[in-house]
Amino acid sequence: MIKRTLYFGNNAYLHTKDEQLIIDFADKTKTSAKVPIEDIGVIILDAYRLTISQNLISKLLDNNVALITCNKKRMPQGLMLNLDGNHIQQEKFRNQINASLPLKKQLWQQTIKQKIKNQAKLLSLVSVISINELQNMEYWAGSVRSGDPDNYEGRSAAYYWKHFFSQYIDSFKRGRFEDEPNNLLNYGYAILRAITARSLVASGLLPTFGIHHHNKYNAYALADDIMEPYRPFVDFVVYQIVEEYEDDLLRDGEIELTTEIKRRLLIIPTLDVIIDGDKSPLMIAVQRTTASLSACFDGLQRTILFPEFPN
Repeated sequence: MIKRTLYFGNNAYLHTKDEQLIIDFADKTKTSAKVPIEDIGVIILDAYRLTISQNLISKLLDNNVALITCNKKRMPQGLMLNLDGNHIQQEKFRNQINASLPLKKQLWQQTIKQKIKNQAKLLSLVSVISINELQNMEYWAGSVRSGDPDNYEGRSAAYYWKHFFSQYIDSFKRGRFEDEPNNLLNYGYAILRAITARSLVASGLLPTFGIHHHNKYNAYALADDIMEPYRPFVDFVVYQIVEEYEDDLLRDGEIELTTEIKRRLLIIPTLDVIIDGDKSPLMIAVQRTTASLSACFDGLQRTILFPEFPN
């Protein structure tokens, strides 16, 4: 069953009773609501006077819910996860930490190959590249070697972002602090990161120890690694929003990250993807990806399951 993603943008008191999340709104004209905790996968807390009980936090973590907090700019800032998500956690940790460098390089090779393939497919879906250009990107994907020493990831990213929004934005530059619609991409990637980190914990893995990313300040390096082939699915949602809000972009030079647009981005966990030949919601697919990664660390297989775009 796919878990629910809940967004709280209004002041409220969140607590628990009878294994339910109880929502008491600050606006007393609204009736209290409740949601079974077992149905929840991700919660986003995005209100200045939002209060949550410690008992509820504990129950959410017991059920492997990813809890995202937002800063004063209403952008995702913090992520809270369960520290004990698998019954053979110590063995899983040991296998992950002891993984050989050649294995990690091979896993990164697989990751980048699929990321480039998904980027190429998306560019063709939104009709911004020709068949020949698509074949060029597919060639790059096939040329990625163990560890990607030739940096095909960087080459393909430069090409991808040069073309992706070209119908609506001149000279788009991707970056955390660059102009819109980077704000939408950042928000969507934060949701994807939480989904990925949550699944890694459930698979008994440490999100901190990456196979490629290794910044000492990054507590979710492995999540950043494994979410790479999933990023184009977020990009597609943002593309559709940009397409719809083109007039705002042309008039104001920006698209404000409103509550309505945030709600649009919350569909990310439910997006359809193809994984191992089957159609699946993205959140379920990520669980299969992290389970396959864990099996690679355990020496049970050599290939990670990654998503593809449906035809």
